[in-house]
Amino acid sequence: MTHSVLFRRASGRRPRLLDAFCCQGGAGMGYHLAGFDVTGVDIAPQPRYPFAFVQADAIAFIRAHGAEFDVIHASPPCQHDSECQRLRGNIHPDLIAPTRTILETTGRPWIIENVRGAVPKLRAPVMLCGQMFGLETYRHRYFETGGGLALTSPAHPPHTVPQAKMGRPVPPGHYGQFIGNFSGVPLARKVMGVPWMTRDGIRECIPPAYTRHIGSAFLAATSADAGAVAA
Repeated sequence: MTHSVLFRRASGRRPRLLDAFCCQGGAGMGYHLAGFDVTGVDIAPQPRYPFAFVQADAIAFIRAHGAEFDVIHASPPCQHDSECQRLRGNIHPDLIAPTRTILETTGRPWIIENVRGAVPKLRAPVMLCGQMFGLETYRHRYFETGGGLALTSPAHPPHTVPQAKMGRPVPPGHYGQFIGNFSGVPLARKVMGVPWMTRDGIRECIPPAYTRHIGSAFLAATSADAGAVAA
């Protein structure tokens, strides 16, 4: 990961990250573990969100307060581009472009995350997969970065382990998909690293390992840049 924004952290202060469209906090947990002070914002109440939370329209909140944070992560609702939702004939808003537009006004480094169906709308996204982090699930998610922040992907191991069928119990020797009305919430919590979540949260969440990787790489890069500037 590289970036062009000089990022200064006050001694003893964790950098502030805004977790927009936060749901139950999979992304936020990863950034917290990487070393960020996380605040979530979502239009729906999120009583299970594990950090500071504001109930508000995420785009409006970014417009009003985005520049107060050091980094912004946004996960616009993925249902518009979800294969499951299309099969059901459900209609959902497409918020990727409006989210990018408002993020670009903040002057802060930012990340937009979404599902495979949204890839044509994302600019040079990087894909992360559970196998990159030793998780027993694939769950590909795609990350576009901006505001001077760039992301590289770890090596992607081949998918040699079979997946359980959607909605079915996970047989021995298989990976779970954990989408839709899946069975095995306790297993999904363990595999994904989200023990506080309900089924509703798990089916859409980012495994914290993904954003811990992003956040850790960003902090390492900014520290290196700050050291180079000081020298």
